[in-house]
Amino acid sequence: MSPLSGEETLLIGEPKLLLSHPKTLANVFIAIVGAGVLGIPYAFKRTGWIMGFLILFFIAGSTTYCMILLVQIRRKLNSINNGVAEVNSFGNLGFAVCGTYDSWELNSVKTFTHLAPLSIFVDVVDIGAMGVVMVEELRLIMKQIQEVKAFGGVCVFFYFMGVVLFGYEGIAMVLPIESEMKDNAKFGKILALSMGLTTLMYGAFGALGYFAFGVATKDIVTSNLGPGWVSFLVQLGLCINLFFTFPLLMNPVYEIVERRFSGGRYCLWLRWLLVLFVSVVALFVPNFADFLSLVGSSVCCCLGFISPGLFHLLAFKDEQGREGCVSDVGIMTFGAVLTLSGTWFRDLVFPDGDLICEVVDSRISYEGEVSKLLV
Repeated sequence: MSPLSGEETLLIGEPKLLLSHPKTLANVFIAIVGAGVLGIPYAFKRTGWIMGFLILFFIAGSTTYCMILLVQIRRKLNSINNGVAEVNSFGNLGFAVCGTYDSWELNSVKTFTHLAPLSIFVDVVDIGAMGVVMVEELRLIMKQIQEVKAFGGVCVFFYFMGVVLFGYEGIAMVLPIESEMKDNAKFGKILALSMGLTTLMYGAFGALGYFAFGVATKDIVTSNLGPGWVSFLVQLGLCINLFFTFPLLMNPVYEIVERRFSGGRYCLWLRWLLVLFVSVVALFVPNFADFLSLVGSSVCCCLGFISPGLFHLLAFKDEQGREGCVSDVGIMTFGAVLTLSGTWFRDLVFPDGDLICEVVDSRISYEGEVSKLLV
């Protein structure tokens, strides 16, 4: 007679379902793409389309590299634990690296395998909605070519970085997705492919929006379309996306708050309050793109650059050489600079960012012309 299964008994008869390559690609895509894409055309307007592309590709490559660092840390920790206590979430990875490992899951979605078909459906809806917008923008571009600029001022360099970082909002989801991939040795290629396709889509969406509306590009590009069936289809697609992804993204928040205020028990009214709070904040945001830049420069920068660099330095400090340590410190330094510049410098010192940037850029241009005349 076999013994009863306890908490630590391995259920060999119940193998874990794993994700195929296409399903992994779909999950990575839906974890990354969100409402932040709507603010990218406005960010292109602020920075110029060539500078926008350069910053977009740079942030995409840097973010992908930091995601790979997280995966390397997780694999090392799981090899040390011999699979007894797997680290499959961003929160547990932080606790384990800092030496206070706990079973507190900050990303406690049990499995992504059953969510894969839903992810594919939402991906199709997202691509369809964005495709409708880009087709309409192409139609407007063919009618009339707007005046656009290639390079913006130096003041908006970090502004665009914050917007793009918010666009790659699913950084913390890379760990549970990678842990459920059937052949996770190829996860790096799948991640790079997904990030590459997403970046090309972001670039095309942002550039076409800016080319179509020029200086009149609004913080939410769909506002430029006005009333009609195009706007309706796009809003419908975004609502479907929000309906299926919002509960998933809010789940870690629910659990943290419930652990703090209701002893870890399910609390419906507390979840209602959280949804109400998020909705009210969204309604009173004065400028959508500026809000994206603020959140991207503060929260997303800490998740995307500072934390991976710090965790990798702590996990591999005895194995990597001086170059590896310098690389990790460089990532953290870059993240800290971006956080300070995007959060404090832009929004507190220069509240009238557009006006200040115009004055500074005009002064730089004037001083350059004077220098040429003197020479």
